[in-house]
Amino acid sequence: MRFARITIDPELMAGLPCIRGLRMPVASVVAMVADGMTAEEIVAEHPDLEVADVAEALRYAAEAVRERELPLRHSA
Repeated sequence: MRFARITIDPELMAGLPCIRGLRMPVASVVAMVADGMTAEEIVAEHPDLEVADVAEALRYAAEAVRERELPLRHSA
């Protein structure tokens, strides 16, 4: 899968996946969504971003964990 809005540059943010070469890591965008912010709220707070950037950050994060098994512990 190709992500046109996600860039990885070793010279920018220590090589973390970022949005369109900006100093905005994908993980930061995903964390804002996880904290309950809408795409519109994120864009209002970070005007360099676009709603499509938020959607692609979520797709990128989903793909990044798709092939990994995360350990789950059952509560006793």
